[in-house]
Order: sequence, then structure tokens, then C-alpha cells
Amino acid sequence: MPIPVFYDRETGTTYLLNEHTLSHIQALFLEHGSDVWWSMNEEFLLPEMYKSEAHKWKKGTDTMDVWFDSGSSWAGVAKSRSALNYPADMYLEGSDQHRGWFQSSLLTSVAAQNSAPYKTVLTHGFVLDEKGFKMSKSLGNVIDPMTVINGGSNQKTEPAYGADVLRLWVASVDYAGDVCIGSNIIKQTFESYRKLRNTARYMLGNLKDFKPKGTSETNSISYDDLPSLDKWMLGRLSFVLKEVNGAMEEYQFGRATQELLRFSIQELSNFYLDIAKDRMYISSIDDIRRRSCQTVLYSCLLGFTKAIAPILPHMAEDIWQNILFQKPSVSVFESGLSQDLLSYPEHDNEKWQLVRLLRDDVNKVLEAARNEKIIGASLDAAAFIYTSNPNIKATLSNLDGDMHLISPPLKTNGVDELRTVLMLSQVRSRNMLKRV
Repeated sequence: MPIPVFYDRETGTTYLLNEHTLSHIQALFLEHGSDVWWSMNEEFLLPEMYKSEAHKWKKGTDTMDVWFDSGSSWAGVAKSRSALNYPADMYLEGSDQHRGWFQSSLLTSVAAQNSAPYKTVLTHGFVLDEKGFKMSKSLGNVIDPMTVINGGSNQKTEPAYGADVLRLWVASVDYAGDVCIGSNIIKQTFESYRKLRNTARYMLGNLKDFKPKGTSETNSISYDDLPSLDKWMLGRLSFVLKEVNGAMEEYQFGRATQELLRFSIQELSNFYLDIAKDRMYISSIDDIRRRSCQTVLYSCLLGFTKAIAPILPHMAEDIWQNILFQKPSVSVFESGLSQDLLSYPEHDNEKWQLVRLLRDDVNKVLEAARNEKIIGASLDAAAFIYTSNPNIKATLSNLDGDMHLISPPLKTNGVDELRTVLMLSQVRSRNMLKRV
């Protein structure tokens, strides 16, 4: 940006700079841009009252400090446009701008307006290659985003991952520092993407005949009538959605992404959906155990899809368009997250956390038995459990089922039962360790 000053050609010290010259230059800059200073002569640049003296004056060649130039952009961009806000909601730049654009913007705005030009500042690091080196064409380590999205010339070595996988990588890294990207990192990101997609496919595939609450002939189960396990799952859903929303509002996209991945893989796929298969595939169509599970899957699918939408818009819209039951909106982006999905209370957390820990221990023993060819499927096995802790014993006793598989079950509701959750033929408690 030039400093619009005219100097006396003879002395070089006398200068011309007043409200008339500044107003004229301002009008020229608005019409032609600041380059007009360099492209036109003095006669054109001087206002009418000085044109006859154009031979006397020489335009200056000095420029403003680059940081003062960019630092005053709030005046020319945010403050001068009615469609924009001043102060701006956010200034976003690299971490090297703390003493650059952020600082110069703050100084000029406070000096002129007694106010910061932004409400908040967000800084990020820089993208490096997989080994942590700066990308350079000479080194041949530049990662082209379009190659990640569309694939390279050899699709076997450089497959097309699509925009969502690249977005998932961006959302999952800690942008506060420098981040690395490369083929192996993108492959790992794709595996996370695939797990999220498979979770959604499972839920979609088990809701074909479901009719949500509020639709005609609904077969949804009311919250009060749900088994404890299902209430626990809905409570976890609301907790996770709140966590994700909170992280997003604080621009902690990595934390939001990791929470979604953890919920999808550990609590949904590896636990709830895994043990739901029996009641979804074996129960009669209108069995309350099946309909209660569908009621939970419906809420989880809606909440899951809404939560991933800012990060994985194509996957979210793909899920939304394949939902067969009546939806709140035509597009996933046309309605926000319903308050219902955020309002489920946490339920029996300690009990189900204990059961999950027990299930992990049982699965380790089952895996050892499979490796030794003692069993095949988990239903070939029975578990005998001993604990000296009276509280744990009481909790597990309340989850004891009938001695044999009968329908309908007598001692439990067929869902809140150790045999069902552990996916075993029998589970028995023992009062003495030597009897195990």
C-alpha cells in the first residue's frame, strides 16, 4: 500500500499532503484499486485544484509497513460493510501471527476505536509430511489434497479417499501445533471412517420396519418401559452429544472427533450393537425386546448423524437420505439437534460399567479357550464368577437369569441379564473361589 504523498521535485523536502489530496486518492483507490498510484502519473493522481502544478510534484515511492497495512483491514473489510460485523467473530491465522496480523490489528483498532477488532483469536500450526519435514517440491514430499480426494494416476498406490476422509483427518489432529500427513496416516484415518460408516449401516439396516414416536401406528417403546441397558445407552448418547457440542463450541474439533470415535467403536459397535444382535435377529417382529432396541437405535442414529454432519457432511447426508422412516427434515442440515436427544438422563452407569469390565475379562478367557480349540462360538461356553466384594456380588446377582433358556424369561426381562450381555449359554455365581 503506497503512502499517498507528493514531494517537491526541486527540494525533495517540501511535501503535499492534505485533506483534498487524501480525499481524491481515496476515491481513486475505491474505483481503481491501490495499484493506480503506481500505474498513473501525477496529473491523474492530483485533485483538480493542483493539476496545473503537476509538473512541480513527484509522487512518493514509500509504502506503508506491511503489518500496518494488513492490521487496518478491519476498517476496510469488517467495519465498512453492512453485511459484516465489527468486531469480527474470529481472526484465524497461523501461530506466527501473534506478533504480526493479530498484534497490528489489535493496536490499530484500539487506537482508532478503543476496541479490539475481534471477539476471539484462533491460531493453528503448519502441515508437515509424514516424517515431520516441511513440504517442498524439491524434496518431492508435497501432499496434494486433490490427490487424497480423487486419487492419483495409479489408483492402487494412491486410491481416491474422498473429501470426507480428508476432513476427518483435519478434524482429528491437534491443529494448535504442527501436524503431519502422509499415505500411512490417511490409511489410518480411512479405517476410522470405515468404522463410523459400518456403525451407521448396522443401525440403518435394523430400522427398516420401525415407526418412530409421533408417526401413525408407532411401534416405539416409551422411555419408562425400556430395560435398564437401553436407558443406559440413551443416557450415554445424550452425554456424548453434549460433550461433542461443548468441544465444537470451544473449537476443540479433535476432542469432538475422538469422542465420536470412542462412542461409536467402544460403546456402540463393541458393546451395545454386538449384544443387540440376538434380540434383533432372533426375537419375533413385535417382541418388546426387539422394539425397545429399535427405539434406542433410532435415537442413536439421529444423534450420530447430526453429530458427524459438520465433520463428515457427505456421509451424514448419505445416511439421512437412506433413512426409511419419517424424518424431521429433508436434509440433515435443515434441522438442528433435537432437545430430546440431549435430555436423556444417565442411568445405572456404575452397574453397566462393571458389566463392561466383566465382559472384557470374560472375552479374554474365551479368546484363550478358542486358541486352544476348547470352544468355537461364545455360546459353547459357560462362565462361573466369584467375587468377595458384596456390592459387586449384589449387582451381578440382580442380573442372574433363568437356569435354562426359556421364553419368555421369568427372572429377568431378557435384556438386563448377564447371559445375554456376555453372550454365553450360562453364567453362574460361586460363593467360594475353589468352586470356580
